[in-house]
Amino acid sequence: MKLAATPVTAAAAGVFSAVAWPMLWARFGGSGSAFDVGLVAGTLLLVALPAHAFVLGFTREARAAPGTVDTALLKRAGAWIAAAIATVAVRALVVGG
Repeated sequence: MKLAATPVTAAAAGVFSAVAWPMLWARFGGSGSAFDVGLVAGTLLLVALPAHAFVLGFTREARAAPGTVDTALLKRAGAWIAAAIATVAVRALVVGG
């Protein structure tokens, strides 16, 4: 599968993960609940897989030179985290809490 990760795809994955996680937690998590494999599987499918696909990508790209920082990857990871935080903030403002 050829998928080039960009800051836009990373941000979309962040929004998706921020929307999906509360639904997973409501279904499988919560205080006093027993460990459930559904929470682990859901986290892998709805948070980790989109993060890998849309932040890291599935294509081989030129890597940063040894001893340097991969700034493109840092930008994509930052976009993923920023979009997730923005989604949570907007939801808190709209829903109230």
